[in-house]
Amino acid sequence: MLRLKRLIRHGNAISPAILSSGIITHGQDKPLSLPAPLLHQWSSNRFFDFHKLANKEEIEKERARIADEMNRGYFVDINELKKHGGKIAQANKLIVPAMVAAKFPSLEVSYSDGRTLKLPGISNGNVPNADGMPNLKASLLCLSFRANSQAMVNSWTVPFLDTFNASKDVELYEVSFIDSTLLCWKPIKRILLRMIRSSNPDGKNDALHIQKVYSFGDHYYFRKELKILNLLSGYIFLLDKFGRIRWQGSGSASEEELASLLSCTSLLLEEK
Repeated sequence: MLRLKRLIRHGNAISPAILSSGIITHGQDKPLSLPAPLLHQWSSNRFFDFHKLANKEEIEKERARIADEMNRGYFVDINELKKHGGKIAQANKLIVPAMVAAKFPSLEVSYSDGRTLKLPGISNGNVPNADGMPNLKASLLCLSFRANSQAMVNSWTVPFLDTFNASKDVELYEVSFIDSTLLCWKPIKRILLRMIRSSNPDGKNDALHIQKVYSFGDHYYFRKELKILNLLSGYIFLLDKFGRIRWQGSGSASEEELASLLSCTSLLLEEK
């Protein structure tokens, strides 16, 4: 106990002046010289400046985000929707070559029964994904940030299901994004998922069916990565088994765009 008190007393007595001399007490009051580089690291103010810089960068990053979100308000989205009906850009006419296709960013989603999943569900090469299931050749991900885009999503999913309902190499996800702080609170989130589960009818027995999942939380940087600005539109992404975006569309499907989607999906099923 006496030695412990003495150690505490010596620790409290260490001052910047003692550190700058390169000597501190250790053990039985024997002097111990510190290596000059280590001493310089301890005494230098650059360590603290680094953290100030990091904080400053975070502050600037948050300011840029606030300015961006203020410029992309609800009424801007409404005006755009009136102009083009949610058609942010025309869908791809041809499949994107694998060598130049971008990866779909990782996204954690929840089923209504509470199970969680990370999309896209791929691992590495042709090995099974994290759930032990083989990687399917084609995945259609339909993203909705607001309820009004559901009709847009349906214009894609219904014909897609009719065409590939017997395929075991295709999967279809409808992802609903929930960013309300209240609804993302765990107790409310559990209640919400339970309500959704009780209201959803059982799926069909076809090999392909819609898997409805929900993503809770802040999706700002996820949207930025996919260049999604208008939250009132629906967004459609066709991925290959490596999670690469090989085709994409938005808004309501036209006959030409649907033909392109179905054709590109068939091409993915033929890829080895």
